[in-house]
Amino acid sequence: MADPSERDPFPESCLESDAGATFVLKSKGKWWHAGFHLTTAIVGPTILTLPYAFRGLGWGLGFLCLTVLGWVTFYSYYLMSRVLEHCEKAGRRHIRFRELAADVLGSGGMFYFVIFIQTAINTGVGIGAILLAGECLKIMYENLSPNGSLKLYQFIAMVTVVMIFLSQLPSFHSLRHINFASLLLCLGYSFLVVGACIYAGLSKSAPHKDYSLEPSSSSRVFSAFTSISIIAAIFGNGILPEIQATLAPPATGKMVKGLLMCYTVAFLTFYSVAVSGYWAFGSKSNSNILKSLMPDEGPALAPTAVLGLAVVFVLLQLLAIALVYSQVAYDIMEKQSAHVKQGMLSKRNLIPRIILRTLYVMFCGFMAAMLPFFGDISAVVGAIGFIPLDFILPMLLYNMTYKPSRSTLTYWVNLSIIVVFTGVGIMGSFSSIRKLILDANQFKLFSSDVVD
Repeated sequence: MADPSERDPFPESCLESDAGATFVLKSKGKWWHAGFHLTTAIVGPTILTLPYAFRGLGWGLGFLCLTVLGWVTFYSYYLMSRVLEHCEKAGRRHIRFRELAADVLGSGGMFYFVIFIQTAINTGVGIGAILLAGECLKIMYENLSPNGSLKLYQFIAMVTVVMIFLSQLPSFHSLRHINFASLLLCLGYSFLVVGACIYAGLSKSAPHKDYSLEPSSSSRVFSAFTSISIIAAIFGNGILPEIQATLAPPATGKMVKGLLMCYTVAFLTFYSVAVSGYWAFGSKSNSNILKSLMPDEGPALAPTAVLGLAVVFVLLQLLAIALVYSQVAYDIMEKQSAHVKQGMLSKRNLIPRIILRTLYVMFCGFMAAMLPFFGDISAVVGAIGFIPLDFILPMLLYNMTYKPSRSTLTYWVNLSIIVVFTGVGIMGSFSSIRKLILDANQFKLFSSDVVD
């Protein structure tokens, strides 16, 4: 019998009939391209919600949760890359999370469970990215024209139109240059925001620093789990197999290098933004710290040029993030609608691609305009989506694939993470949805203000 490692992990028979794999998930990338994709998926403007997450946890618990969730996700992604490499060497290369889960766990139901969760993540992130991009445009507009009549939903419509054009980029691999620019942008606006928060905190007009938590114990518990869900959403991506699929074969070892690049950037940005923002604004931290720096009433608390440049950087990176998280949806669409033998740019494939991707982006834009809940969307997506895919399933997949002995530390660490984060996910889902329902009473549909 042939050694499993010598089998062809890329059987042509599969590629010939899979338009999603051929057109969207091309395997041509280098390890640094995976690093760019991972950084765009993880280190995004959602880090501007970290001071808001800290206000529900306080200093000590905030630092602890940020550190623990960071280490757990890195460990989780490392284990998943190991599982993907193991399957590839055994002749079962998987380029999609749902197929990996169904193969390893041996359950057809798991295939549809992962599709459902990934769809919730991708759509939620798409909505959140368009919403925050629209808010960035609104911030710039209000500073240039304080008495202007344009509303938030109109800026969201502008962003949606831009995203419709960008959505026609054909493959994940084609985003590599955009995602490199995205990495530079996230470093840029993070350091600008940190500088702005320090400036605001030291200025004569600095806000009163209050780090107290919710007055009632039940409110503190709900706020804490909502904050944990937000941090989980910030560290989560839910598309690691699809990112690893963009690597040219063999993928062994390449994903770990990409992860190290990503988490180096995350370390530099996450802690600096969380600490400076919460130090400056405490319990008054907004779900978008830029809003705290540019309050609705009174002057900006930091130089306008610095804040304006940060807003531009955020806006540009949001376009890249929306593109990255749309790739799974586009893969599903392409696999079902395209004919692989007729070519990516053939009329037969191009027309359905334009129509389906346009409809998807329009749906995300419509939901962003109708339900402007940026902080709440992050919490719900984190609890329902990222925690199962990024904190629970990778541990289960590793234990099922490598079958570590029950006497080993690895087995018990993985099992402990599964148990703990199952509980966190359940509580986080309840508290996040509760807050979403409570906030629904604060605005009308197509409101011009983002609710915290």
